[in-house]
Amino acid sequence: MREKIEEALESIRFYLKMDGGDVELVDVGEDGVVKVKLLDACGGCEFAAITLQKTIEETLKDKVAGVSKVVAVVD
Repeated sequence: MREKIEEALESIRFYLKMDGGDVELVDVGEDGVVKVKLLDACGGCEFAAITLQKTIEETLKDKVAGVSKVVAVVD
């Protein structure tokens, strides 16, 4: 599952980088919860929650069976 998630993230990474941001896969739980870290401009952006839910979570749920939720982790 991790490899498929990485591939799905790669499919949207271009759009994140256009706005100066990026995303890093941190962990994949057995319960289908995917933990990611928003990087660069995405990390401090006021629209980070929308990006997480509408772009990252929707893409992962659409492309990877078993993904139930995506959450952001902060250092």
